[in-house]
Amino acid sequence: MQQIAHLSPQLQTFAADVIRLCAWLVILAAIFIPAERFWPPDPRPVGRKSLASDLVYYFLSGFLPKMLLAVPIATVAAVIHLVIPGGFYARAALLPVWFRIAAGMVVGEIGTYWGHRWSHEIPFLWRFHSLHHSAEEVDWLVNTRAHPLDMFFTRFCGLVPMYVLGLAQPMGNRLDLVPVLVTLVGTMWGFFIHANVSWRFGPLEWLVATPAFHHWHHTNEAPETLDKNYAALLPWVDKLFGTFHLPDRLPRKYGTDTPVPAGVVDQIFEPILPHK
Repeated sequence: MQQIAHLSPQLQTFAADVIRLCAWLVILAAIFIPAERFWPPDPRPVGRKSLASDLVYYFLSGFLPKMLLAVPIATVAAVIHLVIPGGFYARAALLPVWFRIAAGMVVGEIGTYWGHRWSHEIPFLWRFHSLHHSAEEVDWLVNTRAHPLDMFFTRFCGLVPMYVLGLAQPMGNRLDLVPVLVTLVGTMWGFFIHANVSWRFGPLEWLVATPAFHHWHHTNEAPETLDKNYAALLPWVDKLFGTFHLPDRLPRKYGTDTPVPAGVVDQIFEPILPHK
């Protein structure tokens, strides 16, 4: 840490982020690698296909979406405080923090649901999102196997409703933990629902997402099973919008028929380039 203190502020922030991501990677690996060894519905080796590239995406996903979101979210917050009467946000600021967190979870989940669904339904957005679905073996690390612009878009869709409704940073001039906590819970739960574990929640599976629920989102078995289970945390949102699908078994096949380049560099730049 003494070496970090001698760096410029920008390099200090970067170094601190690298250390934070490395620490989280160790914690996540310590949780999910044993879990996937002891409770796997589909046993597979630790060193699976695409592991190296998924580690690269873990770090890219830890840096780039946060950087890309800073200016757009600050702009949204500034604009809505100019457009919507200040009294609305003054009253929102008086709400208990626990209520704003709980409501933020629900509102953010609905926004993320639609951002995720649009990423399947709009061909331009699918260019970026298909990378996430290219994984033919789904486990905890696949959570961050995503194009940075794809991750930016879905997070943006989840955060904007929270700011508009005053659930996040209602006064617009102070640090607010609500969007941070909602994003953190969503990210951590994302690792769980991608995990290759056989844990089920029984009757609660309509309320809280499980790996079984989300693995059906990654299936490539048949046309009638595609484009289901967009919610990351609250499956009842899929029930609400008619996309819930959870049979008694797990999928037999994962992946996508959309061609995705093999290398990380090509995977990042190919969706951005003009398509014929």
